[in-house]
Amino acid sequence: MIRSPRVTLAEAVRHPRSFDLALLIIAIATVCSAGFLLTRVGQLAALDQQVRQLESFGATVDDNAYDELRRLVPYRPLISAAIIVIGWPIAWLLIARAVWWFGNRREAAASGPRTQPGFAQVLTVVVHASAILALRALVAAPINYARESLGGATSLSMVMPAFAESSFPARLLGAVDVFVVWWVVLVAMGLAMLYQTRTLPIARWLFGAYAGGAAALALTQVLRGGL
Repeated sequence: MIRSPRVTLAEAVRHPRSFDLALLIIAIATVCSAGFLLTRVGQLAALDQQVRQLESFGATVDDNAYDELRRLVPYRPLISAAIIVIGWPIAWLLIARAVWWFGNRREAAASGPRTQPGFAQVLTVVVHASAILALRALVAAPINYARESLGGATSLSMVMPAFAESSFPARLLGAVDVFVVWWVVLVAMGLAMLYQTRTLPIARWLFGAYAGGAAALALTQVLRGGL
């Protein structure tokens, strides 16, 4: 997926199979995430992240709230692992289902009845593109350890840190992950093969949805932080 994404996706589309790769992606992401949170650095970074997240939404973290957050720190590796092991497959299924339903409806409306891609093919594209998220986990873990921080290691704010931390541009850049952008490009490429169309129109739809979600999150944080 890194060196020859088009060839890999074309082969995946011809022979839909995603279970083995899904297990590998989940295993890598789980080990990297939970492993970091098991370290002393990771535990302090997790605590600091929780405090900053609450404060970014306008909450005041007093001594009692801080002690409560500290009691949750030992459980963070298990929580993180559960989110990946349970949440990622569910997310893949939901994304693939939505894309398959929407894509087939548009295809039927545009060109009439014909053989349409199956759900397994769409799911295969989504899972194969997610191999980039395993790479993201491998890259983010040492960066987070070196920064003694959790989150944002592969966001655009790391590349363009010119804005004030609490400003909307900074929040927006922090909400956009470089590897997720890469994932969107790969999904658009695979779907273009499935539906025999150009990659750019599909990428526009996917990037629009991703950018809209990132902007909404950034705006919410800025507004709540100013209250």
